[in-house]
Amino acid sequence: MSGPLEGVRVVDMTMNVMGPYASQILGDMGADVCKLEPFEGDTLRGIGPSRNPGMGPYFLNLNRNKRSLALDLKKPGADAVLRRLLAQADVLLYSFRPKAMARLGAAYEQVSAVNARIIYCGAFGYGQSGPYADRPAYDDLIQTAIGVPMLQARGLDEPAFVAMALMDRAVGVMAASAVGMALYSRERTGAGQAIEAPMFESMTEFVMGDHLYGKTFDPPLGPVGYPRMMDRNRKPYPTKDCYIGVLVYNDKHWRRFFTGIGRPDMAADERYTTISGRTKNIAFLYQFLAETLATRTTTEWLTFFDEADIPAMSLTTPDGLLEDAHMKAIDFFTLVDHPSEGRLRIMAIPQTWSRTRPVIKRLAPRLGEHSREILGEYGFSTEEIGKLVAADTVR
Repeated sequence: MSGPLEGVRVVDMTMNVMGPYASQILGDMGADVCKLEPFEGDTLRGIGPSRNPGMGPYFLNLNRNKRSLALDLKKPGADAVLRRLLAQADVLLYSFRPKAMARLGAAYEQVSAVNARIIYCGAFGYGQSGPYADRPAYDDLIQTAIGVPMLQARGLDEPAFVAMALMDRAVGVMAASAVGMALYSRERTGAGQAIEAPMFESMTEFVMGDHLYGKTFDPPLGPVGYPRMMDRNRKPYPTKDCYIGVLVYNDKHWRRFFTGIGRPDMAADERYTTISGRTKNIAFLYQFLAETLATRTTTEWLTFFDEADIPAMSLTTPDGLLEDAHMKAIDFFTLVDHPSEGRLRIMAIPQTWSRTRPVIKRLAPRLGEHSREILGEYGFSTEEIGKLVAADTVR
C-alpha cells in the first residue's frame, strides 16, 4: 500500500489555501485527488515567481499528489459531468459557500441522493446557523474576527497579523482529520455524511482554548488571556551575540536554572517553586530571564541548558532552516525535477508510518493536465470527452 487512504477517490472543489491544504494532506495519505479548477485556475497559481504562468511557488507547495481537471461549471453539460464524478467519489471536499454549492446542483441532499456513501465536507468561513453564514472569509478576516492581532499586540503594540496563513492551514488540518474519521465511520456503518468545518468557530475554539482563562468560570475568576503567553517578554531573548528561545517551564527547570546561575535563593522562594506561583509572577520572571540571558553568548547558553536538560533552541531564519542540521539529516528539503517547471525544492511528508507509508507520487499539476485521464477513469467515453472539449466545457 502507498498511504492509508489508497483507493479513496476525492473530488476537490477548493481553491486558495485552506481547502487545498486539506486535500493535499488527503493526497499525501494516498487518496486519488481530482482537483476541479475553473479555466483561469486556482487563484494561488499566480502568486510569486514562476518559470511558467500559473505555476507559482505557493501553488506548488499546496497541490502535490493531485491531478487537475479543468471544468467550466457555467457551461452546458458541466453539471452533468460534476454529478457523474460525485456519484463515484468517496469524498467531496469544497470551499464554496453552501448556497453556491446548491446553485451548482451539488448540495448535500442532491449529492447524497445519488451517492449515499459520500463524505461531503465543506471548509468555509462561518457556520450556517448564525448571522455570519453568508459572509466571505479569508485568513486575515478570521484572525481579525477572533482577536488574534490583539493577542499578538499583547496590549503594547499595534494589532498585527500572524505572518503565515495560520487560520487557513489549521482548519485545513481539521477538515482533513474530519474526513479521515468520517471514512472510518463509513467503514463501520456503510453510511456517508455531511461535515462542515467553519473557520470562525473552529479557530475560536483553537485560540480560546488558551485564552478563555478566567472567564471559563461564571462568574469570572479573572479576565481572558493566559498571562504567560500574553507577557511582552515571551519571545526569543537577545544574548551577547544573537537570540535564543528557551522554555524554563516546570518546577525542575526553574530549580536547575536558578541554581545554575548562582541564585539558589530564588530556587527556594515560594513565589517561584510552583507553576501557580510562577504564573502570578510571570512578568517578573520573564524580565529576569531577559536580563540574565543577555549576559552570555547563545552557544554558552545552549551548552548550559543542554546540561541542565532545559528546552532551548537558537533562533533561526527561514533561510537558515534550509541549512538546518536536523532537516538535512532527514532529507526534509529535497531537490526534484518537475516535468514542466524544472528543478524544484520540495518538502517531505512530515509523518512516518510503519506500514502504510505515504509517498509523494505526483508534483503539483499544470492546469487541466489530467482532464482526459480523469474523465476516462470515471467512465466517460472517448467520444464524450471529445464533445466536452469541443464545447469548451473541459480543457
